Amino acid sequence: MRPRNTENRDLPPGMVRRKRPRKNGTVWVGYYYRDANGKEIALGGDLDKARLKWAELECKAKPADLKIMKGIFDRYERDIVPKKSPRTQKDNKAEFKHLRKGFDTAPIDAITPSMVAQYRDARTAKIRANREIALLSHVFNMAREWGFTDKENPCAGVRKNKEKVRDFYANDTVWAAVYAQAPQELKDAMDLAYLTGQRPADVIAMNAGDVEGDYLTVQQGKTGRRLRILMQVDDIKNSLGMLIEDICTRNKQHSSARFILNTSGRQVSQEMLRNRWDDAREKARLKAINEGRPGDAEKIAQFQFKDIRPKAASEITDIGDASLLLGHSKQEITKRVYRRVGAIAKPSK
Repeated sequence: MRPRNTENRDLPPGMVRRKRPRKNGTVWVGYYYRDANGKEIALGGDLDKARLKWAELECKAKPADLKIMKGIFDRYERDIVPKKSPRTQKDNKAEFKHLRKGFDTAPIDAITPSMVAQYRDARTAKIRANREIALLSHVFNMAREWGFTDKENPCAGVRKNKEKVRDFYANDTVWAAVYAQAPQELKDAMDLAYLTGQRPADVIAMNAGDVEGDYLTVQQGKTGRRLRILMQVDDIKNSLGMLIEDICTRNKQHSSARFILNTSGRQVSQEMLRNRWDDAREKARLKAINEGRPGDAEKIAQFQFKDIRPKAASEITDIGDASLLLGHSKQEITKRVYRRVGAIAKPSK
């Protein structure tokens, strides 16, 4: 007895799957609808969209799993999230954990702005709620593109929780206190972060291959924006050029091209950087307490590595230069979020 073909058992009646090997080793997959006369109609290579077209051709209701948010969330996590930066993927994973509790079983066409507002008000983590609603909004827009709904985005126009922009500024005393307790690889990371104005993940990824002539080239992991930061002019090195020269001299015994290496030549990860930062900051805080400087100790305790980027932005006189270094498309972002010192003004007399 011939074995039964199970290739299309997961498909609706009348839909078939075709596969063809490609020269590059991958397999092409396409879906077709076979009508009563045996004629096949191409439905494309996307299974979910093919099932929607099948439902139209069969004059049947949309498949149940494509009508509720669970199916939409599943597709978004499968197709969209992996294309984002590692940090954003991690954030999205945490955000979906809460969104699924509120919307997994909800029909996509039944979600209203009122429901989104109720979700916002019910969340105790108000800032995280804003991020979750932003993600929900993008999921809904993608669902519209995929053809799962024609409904307007219910997140549009929903008021977000008020956010207070972080305004901590690491003055020279705070900086010097932590810097004095830092191992060499953390000092290098702090200096690179300050002189380039880049995010921690981009700093630890910098390597000798990023040096092109007079420039240190940077491709920001979060935005994908490319920058060229001057290291020297007329063969005279600036502060960044001298720093990178010092780092390369120290690291020449190691095989890795990365700038931020520990004493063994191992690349420093974000977790390793965070651990070194926490240790140096705590030592600096305790030292300030022992020396009778409780005010400094309190400020030191608040200092985070990510505050180095706004410190750089705050200490560049021209806001246009600061915005360019940080890779912002709008100066308003630099001014509102990253400039943490007031403008210098003259007294009235």
